[in-house]
Amino acid sequence: MVSRVIPVDPFDLVIFGGTGDLARRKILPALFRRFVAGQIPDGSSIVGAARSEIDDAEYKSLVKDALREFHPGDLPEDMLSGFLNILHYVQVDATGDQGWDALAKLARPDVVRAFYFSVGPSLFGALAERLHHHGLVDPETRIVVEKPFGRDLETARALNTSLAAHFEECQIYRIDHYLGKETVQNLMAIRFGNMLFEPLWNSQYVDHIQITVAETVGVQGRGEYYDRSGAMRDMVQNHLMQLLCLIAMEPPAKFDPDAVRDEKLKVIRALDPVEPADLVRGQYLADGDRAGYLEDAEDPASKTESFAAMKVHVSNWRWAGTPFYLRTGKRLKARASEIAVVFKETPHSIFDEDAGRHRNTLSIRLQPNEGIDLDVTIKEPGPGGMRLIDVPLDMTFSEALGPESEASADAYERLIMDVIRGNQTLFMRGDEVEAAWAWTDPIIQGWETRGDRPEPYETGSSGPEDALALMHRDGRRWREIRE
Repeated sequence: MVSRVIPVDPFDLVIFGGTGDLARRKILPALFRRFVAGQIPDGSSIVGAARSEIDDAEYKSLVKDALREFHPGDLPEDMLSGFLNILHYVQVDATGDQGWDALAKLARPDVVRAFYFSVGPSLFGALAERLHHHGLVDPETRIVVEKPFGRDLETARALNTSLAAHFEECQIYRIDHYLGKETVQNLMAIRFGNMLFEPLWNSQYVDHIQITVAETVGVQGRGEYYDRSGAMRDMVQNHLMQLLCLIAMEPPAKFDPDAVRDEKLKVIRALDPVEPADLVRGQYLADGDRAGYLEDAEDPASKTESFAAMKVHVSNWRWAGTPFYLRTGKRLKARASEIAVVFKETPHSIFDEDAGRHRNTLSIRLQPNEGIDLDVTIKEPGPGGMRLIDVPLDMTFSEALGPESEASADAYERLIMDVIRGNQTLFMRGDEVEAAWAWTDPIIQGWETRGDRPEPYETGSSGPEDALALMHRDGRRWREIRE
């Protein structure tokens, strides 16, 4: 299968925090893969900007080492040499004046200029102000900011205000790498490109929807940061919220950034408050030589959750009566991210009781093996009567489209190139962020006021027992977590 890659014009991309962990692990390898794919045209320039006292040659050596460590597969020498040739480095003080004149000389006014804020949110306002002060902002300038977009509604509003003082909303790209996954984008293609599904995508036919993001790792190495956020702020408020919006939203009038984001915003505003009985929080326990959450967080009294599960209702005509079950956690039995749309049983079965009860389930796998399954009920092969079984119609992207297809591209590759194209469809708008916090804040304030402690759960399990009961009491059960 031949991929159709949309070309772009030459551009300048400046990575603030260009020597940092995110740049080394994700941003620079993603740019190198786009270079190898022929999507970074001649005349483009990538500039690393940071506080480190190094020159161009030292920066290129750092990037080469990062690619060797984090780029999957071989590094063709000719491609590596070509990529390194478009790299530059500037030592910049984000809160002072050092380096800005040198950066201004590298950033050309006649091409798209994108500035990636691969730094902590506390520096976003200072960087925005200095870009404006040094004449680096014009209508074609774009900035990319990483989460967290605040830690509550108040700080999110303050962050949006600081950015809006120097940039229009159409210039601000709030990046959530989950939205760059091939399968996440395919949610819209499945729903709005196939007559088969959209007529059934409502409470009349859908029994419930499950959204699971499970990790096998703990928080070791980032315990201090994570203990200030927890699963609710780190995952539910952004990643799971965005997946919920894409699943639940109404069809936009057209595939346009603001049209799509308008419909996502309506979903957030239609969310009911979550009752305490519909919320489960947990902390993983120690297992052998692996520390428990309290040890990783270095706070034996911590009430921060490493696991969260909840039942959510969207109060509109499409979804009234259909619950959404969300769960995410660390140190679970497998690394897996999945959205499962579980359809209702047929209104009347013509088969006897031995045939069993069966439901169609559309499962959309985000990781580790992106793809889509549709469980279909068929007759079990062989003699002996009409026995029914469920079999999956499986489309694993790497198998269906080939491992070298564009379907295997990393999320950062897609999102960075969308920034260059000026396409904001897969980026969060400021009012979306604030609406998500407006829904999340009361949930967090509720358990803090009650003094609730998270429930301990075994490492390698599916989470706390109460999370299983959250489904069982409704006569449902979570899908098994498996890679």
